[in-house]
Amino acid sequence: MNVGIFGATGYAGLEVLRLSAGHPDLEVVLATGDSNAGKRVSEHAPALAGLYPDLMYAKASEASDVALDVAFIALPHGHSQSLVPSLLERGTRVVDLGADFRLKDPSHYQEWYGETHRAAHLLKASVYGLVERHREELVGAQLIAVPGCYPTSTSLALGPFLDHGVVEAAGLIVNALSGVSGAGRATSDRLHFARLSGNAEAYGLLRHRHTIEIQEEIGAEVLFTPHLVPVSRGMLITGYARVSASGFTTDDALALLRSTYEDDPFVVVIDEPPTLKDPVGSNLCFVSARVDERTGWLVAMSSLDNLVKGAAGQAIQAFNVATGRDETMGLPLSGVTP
Repeated sequence: MNVGIFGATGYAGLEVLRLSAGHPDLEVVLATGDSNAGKRVSEHAPALAGLYPDLMYAKASEASDVALDVAFIALPHGHSQSLVPSLLERGTRVVDLGADFRLKDPSHYQEWYGETHRAAHLLKASVYGLVERHREELVGAQLIAVPGCYPTSTSLALGPFLDHGVVEAAGLIVNALSGVSGAGRATSDRLHFARLSGNAEAYGLLRHRHTIEIQEEIGAEVLFTPHLVPVSRGMLITGYARVSASGFTTDDALALLRSTYEDDPFVVVIDEPPTLKDPVGSNLCFVSARVDERTGWLVAMSSLDNLVKGAAGQAIQAFNVATGRDETMGLPLSGVTP
């Protein structure tokens, strides 16, 4: 299938490029990056030189001249809204890694992103690309909204407990740690080495944009606090919810996770707390849980690679399901160790 990757100079776009090269059914025929148009991918990202020695970046405006079966869009928020309608009209399947089509209520974009959605008529047509929770809906989908990394990690950890009604749906607390690649390639004072190295800091307090996405997906009220830590990749979340089921124990929590994900190749349920590093380089998400019978709180934990299961790998996994392929096709099932 002919693939176009829009925003192929950013970290998520580069990861789609890397993973597409290992997918037997994907052939990248277009990689856009307006500021790098006319430049080889291998010059911009030497790590991909062995995969794409001759592929050149093009301007997004040149896409209309290229026949595409699928378009992966890895652009900042707001940009997809002007691209997606015309791509769909041409019969191109769209997998959007941005936030533009994740939320169903257009008023939420005004409230949480500070702007009116310019293609609101397509919001109901999009399918949320978290395969483990929306596998059946994804079959045949033409517009896939790839979840954010924080919502993915949070939903996979806490979602099963809310789905089964064993925790309260109000007053959930989620603390998250993320590597700096989640902030994208744009520079800022917060990302300077002198400030970042040996440091950790919370950001997006009370109003982080992923809060509404998490709430919409798991159907609960969430207080979400992300933290930036000095690693390139990786994400670790710890979520807290009040237990509502009488006699619910740690063994019950782990058993519920195992039964929920027994047929999901990319979710690994473990007894011990997951580490930030173990899933790095893979499309895996590690999950675990504890129940504190003393205080009545559930502690749900998960870790993933924010650029793979949290972005590019998730996009390809959702594409595989949408097109009837084995969902593991072209995706790494092991992390990089050590």
